[in-house]
Amino acid sequence: MRITQSMLSANSLRNISNGYEKMGKYQDQISTGKKITKPSDDPVVAMKGMYYRTGLTEIDQYKRNLSELYVWMDNSEAGVEQTNDNLQRVRELTLQAKNDTNTPEDKQAIAKEIEQIKKDIVTVANTQVNGRYIFHGTDVSNPPVTDGDPPTVAANIMDPAINSYSVEVSRGVSLKANISPGTVFSQDLFNTLQGIQSSLESGDTSQLDSFLGDLDKSLDSINGERSELGARYNRLEMVESRIDQQQVVASKILSDNEDVEMEQAITDLTVQESVHRAALSVGARIMQTSLMDFLR
Repeated sequence: MRITQSMLSANSLRNISNGYEKMGKYQDQISTGKKITKPSDDPVVAMKGMYYRTGLTEIDQYKRNLSELYVWMDNSEAGVEQTNDNLQRVRELTLQAKNDTNTPEDKQAIAKEIEQIKKDIVTVANTQVNGRYIFHGTDVSNPPVTDGDPPTVAANIMDPAINSYSVEVSRGVSLKANISPGTVFSQDLFNTLQGIQSSLESGDTSQLDSFLGDLDKSLDSINGERSELGARYNRLEMVESRIDQQQVVASKILSDNEDVEMEQAITDLTVQESVHRAALSVGARIMQTSLMDFLR
């Protein structure tokens, strides 16, 4: 086939244009640190990147869920511990009130302290985190206890349907965020506190032994709930450790898939610049001769 001047010029221009395109690609890789800037650069890398990034987004959501769980469990632990301390103080005061040497004024003073403790337990039971009541299961919009003599516990606090507030911490795995509110803040507990208070106010201490027995049962229930909460907290820490590892692995896979090897990209750009300069030099020599040069 006869090779003409126009064919040489067209081929030269096409090769020069391809050289510009390759240099642009390497410059984009160096400036962005990524192998591709649009899906058409490498559809396989792009599709894998979408999949890996979805996994990372999912992990980020689970980490936010873990943070919420920590807030609920930390506040629950603090509330249960405060309630336990309050009931221990009530127990001490009740034992003290059984002493026959107490005057009516002494009993009235003890009754007033127990009343304040009772009100503090109501406040603890109505603890809110981000505007949600953490001791009312999934019924987070309504307080579990209404103050009064005795305080009134919500009728649904023992309902299994609202008793558990769970949060998903990994695919298909959920952890309970709250304690069982009916176990810690039961109506029986507040009735016992009110009974002790009323007995001391009236001066009739004959039922204090019975109330002490009821109080001990409530303390046992609270300690059992604290143990169960501690076990779930330990599991939460293990789940967090596993998710942190998953995030590291997922980030590495995504980086391996998308991030450019900077040394290789710089080397490729340098080589391409040399090839491009050579192509320009050759092209200039090919295209500088034309028919007008012969006519002159």
